[in-house]
Amino acid sequence: MKNDQKVLLKETIEKKLLAIKENIVSYEQLIKPISPDNAIGRITRMEAINSKSINEAALTTAKNTRSRLEQALANIDDPDFGVCQECEEPIPFARLAIMPESGLCVRCAENIID
Repeated sequence: MKNDQKVLLKETIEKKLLAIKENIVSYEQLIKPISPDNAIGRITRMEAINSKSINEAALTTAKNTRSRLEQALANIDDPDFGVCQECEEPIPFARLAIMPESGLCVRCAENIID
């Protein structure tokens, strides 16, 4: 991978990390418990419980993504960065630009899903 590509990826990762950290703060606010003495009504309370479950899942996903992005940022200067963990072929720069936390090329990622 070229040096200018690494610089661009570092910037991309840092921007994504900033956005994900803001999302995590928002999700943490959204999953706070609703006190039973809060008179919001039974139907609304059920909706709030459903929303809380959805936001908890989104929070978990965001934290996992943050962890993978932080790891990618720490490993970007490693000679193996940008090499598929499965087939050991270079991951195309376009894929890394979109998903810098990805450790798999598109073909190997599709094989895992199938």
